[in-house]
Amino acid sequence: MNPSLTRLTELLPPPEVAPKDWAAVEEQLGTELPPDYKELVDTYGGGLFDENVWLLEPGCQRPRYDLIAMDTQCRESLKLLWERGEPRPAELDQEGARLVPWAYEDEGGEVLYFLSTPGQKPENWPILINEGRGPEWERHAGPCTSFLLGLMTGEIESEYFPDMPLDEHHFETNEEIFANG
Repeated sequence: MNPSLTRLTELLPPPEVAPKDWAAVEEQLGTELPPDYKELVDTYGGGLFDENVWLLEPGCQRPRYDLIAMDTQCRESLKLLWERGEPRPAELDQEGARLVPWAYEDEGGEVLYFLSTPGQKPENWPILINEGRGPEWERHAGPCTSFLLGLMTGEIESEYFPDMPLDEHHFETNEEIFANG
């Protein structure tokens, strides 16, 4: 277990979850995924961290919370926005560059992406956050578990998560949330 995930599990004991078939998931996506993201999902499953960061998981029954469905939706949405003239991050001008969503902020609609570029290993992919209702982007170093932990502890600040860190940490699984609502 990576050190950030170990620290996260100390803050928030994880639920029991079944590991994913990552080879099948990566085949569907057409790309590898960062090892720490896969470890994070295999530890917690999909769900909501500190009422702010919704971790996408492959195989979720609700498309809005499913990694594969959200990847398709985000690519289509961004393509339309960029065709209409909304500026896109310069990093995407490199041939073969790709965004892969891994989480989002539910209320504002900000999407957290991995930025995959040719020749860069998934464990080194930075995180780009797209403003939910506008053209702004925010860049952070990865990996995602370190970023998430940093948001939760206040070691990382983001204008898209102004309420973080919370005084008490919470994690709700998708199953818990969907059963209650």
